[in-house]
Amino acid sequence: MKIDEIELGICPLCGRKMIEGNSLNEHHLIPKKYKGEKKVFMHKICHQKIHSVFTEKELFEYFYTFDRLKEHKEMDKFIKWVRKKPVDYVGRNYTSNILKLKRKMHK
Repeated sequence: MKIDEIELGICPLCGRKMIEGNSLNEHHLIPKKYKGEKKVFMHKICHQKIHSVFTEKELFEYFYTFDRLKEHKEMDKFIKWVRKKPVDYVGRNYTSNILKLKRKMHK
């Protein structure tokens, strides 16, 4: 399914309106690595933030719903910040050193 074929609505993470264009991405609620098939559209920056904070294992084991993602302190802080941005804002999230270490340990 292409982005321009879907009915655009509200980003399930930040709650901002989604518009057609390069500001959107697909997110697997359960990572493909763990046989996740369900995908949702969301802002690219929100999707990047999820993957900059959590490992795939963490997403599979606990953070596989938007309610659970929103519980996390760093995600809550990000959501409050990104809600002030335009709906077509495309920024960059950097992977933290702590997450890089977690990923090395899980390999």
